[in-house]
Amino acid sequence: MIDKSIPAGEFKAKCLGLLDDVNRTGEPLVITKHGKPIARLIPIRPGVEEVRKTLRFEIASDIVEPLDAEDWGDLA
Repeated sequence: MIDKSIPAGEFKAKCLGLLDDVNRTGEPLVITKHGKPIARLIPIRPGVEEVRKTLRFEIASDIVEPLDAEDWGDLA
């Protein structure tokens, strides 16, 4: 399915109504500038926040330095 699109100037003029439309229909809206997509407006649906919480993670060590072979265990 191809998202509907609207030029940024028209989006600016109709912003509040378009926000209501996207929320009501659930259909994304792509905002363009000079014919190129620059943003996508999507509705927030119940349950999205719960999914985001499950995708959070914390880096517990240095991710730049290479690992020693022994750190890979059976994968080395």
